Amino acid sequence: MLKAGFFLSRLAPALLAALLFQTAAFAAGPAQAAPLVLNTDGAPPHARPDGTGFEDRIVAEAFRRIGVPVKLVMLPSERCLQNANLGIDDGNYVRVAGLEKTYPNLIMVPEPVSEFVFTAFTRAPELKISSWADLRQRQVAIVNGWKIVERQLAGAPRLKTARDEEALFALLDKGHAEVVVAGLHAGREIIRVRGYQGVRALSPPLAVEPMHLYLNARHAALVPKLSEALRAMRRDGTLPRLTRAGLAGNAP
Repeated sequence: MLKAGFFLSRLAPALLAALLFQTAAFAAGPAQAAPLVLNTDGAPPHARPDGTGFEDRIVAEAFRRIGVPVKLVMLPSERCLQNANLGIDDGNYVRVAGLEKTYPNLIMVPEPVSEFVFTAFTRAPELKISSWADLRQRQVAIVNGWKIVERQLAGAPRLKTARDEEALFALLDKGHAEVVVAGLHAGREIIRVRGYQGVRALSPPLAVEPMHLYLNARHAALVPKLSEALRAMRRDGTLPRLTRAGLAGNAP
């Protein structure tokens, strides 16, 4: 009996410690899931390094509504698609519809995040552009990885590519391109911030396209939830509110 009492006395503190550990773990709840990594090549005001671009805000709010944490990162356009398709990152925003044909591991969220106004910018005072065909014989520069633009201008004899929209306008400023294709909002911001003189946006725009979020196929279960969240945001006015805030550079 003495031996049994001795072992019980030694065992009791260990049992108590285990019980306390389990109680604390239960009270703390399950561990926080690691955030999904979503990449973008968007230029301000679409996306910003601090996540205050208008598309940053919309995407972050949609994931917040479905209870999934996200981390937003900025990468070059083609690398964004490759990383998302290979599963290095969990998704990419925002893109035109139909990219799953080229990147089979990507699934498009059907409800659009935003619209993108593809616009030609130039310094040439007399230049008039009303369609993609008008650009084909021009010295034109585009962003590498913008699929809709690459398709429209494939085979153009004087086509140049650049890493991003900032680089496009640098080419235009140095006289290395006659015209560049950029987003209307981003182009205007770059002109303002860089102080480029004499650069103008041509009208009408080349195209206005709905833009979508894409997820790697392993997250297919999230697609209908995100589509419904975006629809709800459009209905309740959150989506236009976040768009205005992001365009203005204000806090949400």
